[in-house]
Amino acid sequence: MKVTLSALDTCESSFTPLVVLELAQDVKEETKEWLKNRIVSKKEDGGAQLLFRPLLNKYEKETLENQNLYLVGASNITLLLGAEAIGLVKECNDNTMRAFTYGTRHNFKDFNDDNDDFLTMAECQFIIKHELENLRARDEKMIPGYPQAKLYPGKSLLRRLLTSGIVIQMFPLHDNEALKKLEDSWYTRFTLKYQPVDRIRGYFGETIALYFGFLEYFTVALIPMAVIGLPYYLFVWEDYDKYVIFASFNLIWSTVILEVWKRGCANMTYRWGTLVMKRQFEEPRPGFHGVLGINPVTGREEPLYPSYKRQLRIYLVSLPFVCLCLYFSLYVMMIYFDMESWAMSLHESSGSEWTSVLLYVPSIIYAIVIEIMNRLYRYAAEFLTSWENHRLESAYQNHLILKVLVFNFLNCFASLFYIAFVLRDMKLLRQSLATLLITSQILNQIMESVLPYWLQKKHHVQVKRKVQALKADIDATLYEQVVLEKEMGTYLGTFDDYLELFLQFGYVSLFSCVYPLAAAFAVLNNFTEVNSDALKMCRVLKRPFSEPSANIGVWQLAFETMSVISVVTNCALIGMSPQVNALFPESKLDLILIVVAVEHALLAFKFILAFAIPDKPRHIQMKLARLEFESLEALKRQQMKLMAQNLKEESREGNKEEEA
Repeated sequence: MKVTLSALDTCESSFTPLVVLELAQDVKEETKEWLKNRIVSKKEDGGAQLLFRPLLNKYEKETLENQNLYLVGASNITLLLGAEAIGLVKECNDNTMRAFTYGTRHNFKDFNDDNDDFLTMAECQFIIKHELENLRARDEKMIPGYPQAKLYPGKSLLRRLLTSGIVIQMFPLHDNEALKKLEDSWYTRFTLKYQPVDRIRGYFGETIALYFGFLEYFTVALIPMAVIGLPYYLFVWEDYDKYVIFASFNLIWSTVILEVWKRGCANMTYRWGTLVMKRQFEEPRPGFHGVLGINPVTGREEPLYPSYKRQLRIYLVSLPFVCLCLYFSLYVMMIYFDMESWAMSLHESSGSEWTSVLLYVPSIIYAIVIEIMNRLYRYAAEFLTSWENHRLESAYQNHLILKVLVFNFLNCFASLFYIAFVLRDMKLLRQSLATLLITSQILNQIMESVLPYWLQKKHHVQVKRKVQALKADIDATLYEQVVLEKEMGTYLGTFDDYLELFLQFGYVSLFSCVYPLAAAFAVLNNFTEVNSDALKMCRVLKRPFSEPSANIGVWQLAFETMSVISVVTNCALIGMSPQVNALFPESKLDLILIVVAVEHALLAFKFILAFAIPDKPRHIQMKLARLEFESLEALKRQQMKLMAQNLKEESREGNKEEEA
């Protein structure tokens, strides 16, 4: 009998495989047996109570390469109990969103004891990941067969197995049937339509669905800027004095779109249940190390690392390194300006057609160098942030994002600021902005989608030939799928995707009044970005585990900070325009004071506008308030019940004493 992902048989020999574990080739048999027992054992015995079997049986391993690949699944009742354990929120029959409990399962919409579709596949895989990560050491002092892999009570077994190199990787399997349906409604047909965000959420989870929702929203929000910018560029934009109106519109636009997004995001995440989902207690990240001790908050035994040591690493090593990288970035920028001067002088001396083309070469080379430097710095930032030894994954991500954003901002925009406010050459600013924007977009499309897709197709052909040559009577479909997916690249999260949008937002909002076509090029890029990112998620990279999210996190703050900076840059550009300078022919001080006053007034208007537009729609606020009220009432009833039970027990004990 062949095992396919559409099967719903939960017997141990042929269950629905949801997650794959790949072990190292030289793992000892006693380690495999111990790991299997811990995964399949009951919860009360310290196990995960999951279903587990090797991909290949003994005969197949002799026929094929000895792949240490294991399939993990779960029975329906285990998944439902797991949904309760992680606090999964689902829609009830009365249209409210509540945390799922197994005891009240029949109160939830679309639940049926005979229906296995109540939980999405992404939710099932997230539950299995949660169960595996919560397998903890009990009385073991080490991993069997590996005395150097020490354990202590409460230590996550999976994290120790990963850091010890015993487990190579863990990844969720694709469901080919569901994936085909998603692709048909998403990107295979090139039509102008909204993305199936709810379907994306059901297959990949909330974090990725929010990214694609934000990408779509940002692209639609750019259309008014593109529509207004196009006629400006075609008809009046050779006169640089005319950008006052466009800059003013830019300021209002950058504020309104971010505030409206927060409302739309709240609507989506309430519908998905993550807006009201309780935050889980954050465990130490896998790479965290220190001296074994007792956590004063949890009372558990875990590695402890002094905060002052981390601060010393940050301020004495990481900060100087970042400053050195920023200096190097500025040094490269000055080399670029020397190249620009050389190209300009060559063109002025000869005036030929090929020298006019040569004028764009320095900007193109600089744009390529910027992309290379950004990628190299990213690796260095990841190494440094990991070396700082942050205890929590959230702290690690925040420090990494801060390092990368500061460098990328300076690396990408320093030359534009220098041209605008030091050289004051608006023609060169337009040329540099256009070249940087278009070149970076082309390079990103090639590096993120085209090249990985070509490599993946090449590997797919090799796997197909290998499987077709097999003589063994095995489930070739499942074997081919697992072997193919295990060699796919790992999706490292939405960091790079949001970073690309953040830089694009900077190009559009900071200097688009000088180059109105920036928004139009961004719209064109994003239409292809949606399809290339969708292709990357579905066919190029491993399927990532679902991660519940209520918003886009720290990126919301990053975009808002960029919009504040855009107010300052656009006001400065307006103040530098000859049209405005002509109004103050005698006193430049008056001009500066008025520009600063206008800039402060616009910032005040921006913050008032942000305050006036609620982050959550009124109906969402009411539903959340209602849920909080009901939770408090339920807590009161529970406390009253406990008090009544305690009084009853005390009265019984008193009666017994009197009788005695």
